Amino acid sequence: MNMPLRRARPYVFWGQTTSLCETCLTLVPAKIEIRDNQVWYQKRCRQHGMQTTLVSTDATYWKRCKDYIKPGDKPLTFQSRTEYGCPYDCGLCPDHEQHSCLALIEINEHCNLTCPVCFADSSPARSKHLPLPTIERMLDALIASEGEPDLLQVSGGEPTLHPDFFAVIDAARRRPIRHVMVNTNGLRIAREPDFVARLAENKRGLEIYLQFDSLERDALMNLRGADLRRVRQEALENLERHGVSTTLVVTVKRGVNDGEIGAIVKHALQWRCVRGVTFQPVQDAGRNEDFDAKRDRIVLSEIRQRVVDESGVFGDADMIPLPCNPETISIGYGLRNGASVLPVTSLVPREELVALMPNTINFEKQPVLREKFIELFSLSSGPLNAGERLHEFLCCLPKVAAPAGLSYENVFRVAIVQFMDRFNFCVGGVKRSCIHFLTPNGQIIPFDTYNLFYRNGRIDEIRARMQAEPVS
Repeated sequence: MNMPLRRARPYVFWGQTTSLCETCLTLVPAKIEIRDNQVWYQKRCRQHGMQTTLVSTDATYWKRCKDYIKPGDKPLTFQSRTEYGCPYDCGLCPDHEQHSCLALIEINEHCNLTCPVCFADSSPARSKHLPLPTIERMLDALIASEGEPDLLQVSGGEPTLHPDFFAVIDAARRRPIRHVMVNTNGLRIAREPDFVARLAENKRGLEIYLQFDSLERDALMNLRGADLRRVRQEALENLERHGVSTTLVVTVKRGVNDGEIGAIVKHALQWRCVRGVTFQPVQDAGRNEDFDAKRDRIVLSEIRQRVVDESGVFGDADMIPLPCNPETISIGYGLRNGASVLPVTSLVPREELVALMPNTINFEKQPVLREKFIELFSLSSGPLNAGERLHEFLCCLPKVAAPAGLSYENVFRVAIVQFMDRFNFCVGGVKRSCIHFLTPNGQIIPFDTYNLFYRNGRIDEIRARMQAEPVS
C-alpha cells in the first residue's frame, strides 16, 4: 500500500511578531514567512481575517539586519508610565528600548503647499503657529531626556513661515544640541535671498533638510501638488551660494518616482553644499490622498537595491543597517571629492562596527580608530571639527590615504529611513525606534506611533476600548 507523502510548506517559518490589523489597527499576531528571498507578515485578526503583507524583498539583507542590533541607550528621564503596553503608552515609557537619536519638533501647522503625501495634513488654510515659550518648554523636555541631544529637526507645516523662526533657531542653539536640521519645502529659500543670507549666519551646526522628491513634473504633481522643479533649482543655487549644508529628502512612491533614485543621488553630487540624500518610502499616514497599498507601497529593501544598482556610489557592502534600529534605517557614508565618492562604511568589518556602538565599549584595541569612528558614523555627524575627525579616522585605515584639508564638505551619505504603518508595524521595531516626535505637553513619542495613533487622537478611542474590555 502506498503511503501519502507529506508536502513541504511553500515558505520558511522564521518566527512570529506582533503587528496591526490593517483594517481596525488592533494588535494581532503575525507569522514571519520567507519565500523566494522575500519576507512576509501573515496576520490573523479575529474580526477581519487573514492579511498577508510584504515586509522585505531581500531576505538575505533582512536577516543581516539582526546581526547589527545593539543594546539601546536609555533616555535620562521617561515621560509616561507603562500601563496599556506598547504601543499605547508612548511618552517615552520605561518599556521603550532606545533614546532619541533624532527628535522632531513641529513648530506650526501653516504651510504654503498642500502636499498630497503630507504627514501632518498641513496647508495654507491652517494658521496655527506654536508660541515661542511653548517651543522652549519642548526643547527643555528634550534636554531633560537626552542631556546633549544628537540631532533636532525643526519641522511643521512649513517651519520657515513661523513668525519667530529665527528665534526658534536661536533657542535651539542656546541649548546643548549638537546638530539642528530645518525640514523645508524650499519655497522661501528659493524666493528670498535675504532669508538665505540670514540662514547662512547660523550655518555652523545647521543643516537644511530640503524636500527633493523628483526631477520630473508629473511625479512632483503627484507627491506635492505643484511643479517645483524651478523652486528646487533656485533653492539649491541660493544654498550653494552661501555654503549652507543641505540634505535632499525624497519621499518614494512606487510607480511615481522610484525610477529616479540613482538619478537623484547623481544630481545631489553636482552641488557642493549637499551632504547626502535621504530616501523615505511613502508611509500610510497623514493626508496621503488616494493611497493604494498594492499600487503605491515600496519597502526599504527595494530602494536600497536601486541605490546599489543605479547610484554609482555605494555597493551592497556599503549600505549597512544602522545599529540603533537596523531594520528601518540603512545608511552608507563616503568621502567626496567633487562628484566622486569613496565609500568608507565597508572598510570596517561588521563585528568591529557593532562592537563600537554599545555603551560599554572595549577601547583596548585601536582606541583612536574606535573613538573617531563613533564620531563620524552617526546620523548626527555635523560640521563641527569634522575635518580633524575625518583626517584622524582615515589615518587609522591603511587602505585609505587621508587627503589634507578635509571638512564636512567632504562627507556624503545616503540614508533610507522606513517608518512603520499599519502594514509593516512590528512591536519589536517600534520599541527600538530612535526617531521621535516632541509634543507641546512634553511627551516624546516614536514618529511611527505618533502618526498611527496620537496625531489623530485614535489612541483615546483605543484606550477607552481597552478599559471597557473585561479582564480575563
